[in-house]
Amino acid sequence: MLRKYEVLLLLSPELASDSRKELVEGLIAIIDREGGKMDEIDDWGSRQLAYPVQNQTRGYYVRLVFNAPGPLVAELERNIRITDGIFKFVTVKLDETVKAEEA
Repeated sequence: MLRKYEVLLLLSPELASDSRKELVEGLIAIIDREGGKMDEIDDWGSRQLAYPVQNQTRGYYVRLVFNAPGPLVAELERNIRITDGIFKFVTVKLDETVKAEEA
């Protein structure tokens, strides 16, 4: 059963554009490999942070919305935690079940 999730990533502002793109593509590949389907990639860009994170006052935000089975989220978060360049992340379940036309 697929559910709809959203992951908001705070990336290091020191990452080059190519490195950011490669990092996000790697996460999308994990979602595809584990049986999920990407719904939306929202690039928010560089923003001022409310408080310093790892001595940085700016951060680069990327939002991923996808449909996936529950175990995929654990695997995705495991990979996010071991990836350099990601300061923080939050995963939110948007919808309990995905409608048939979305899946």
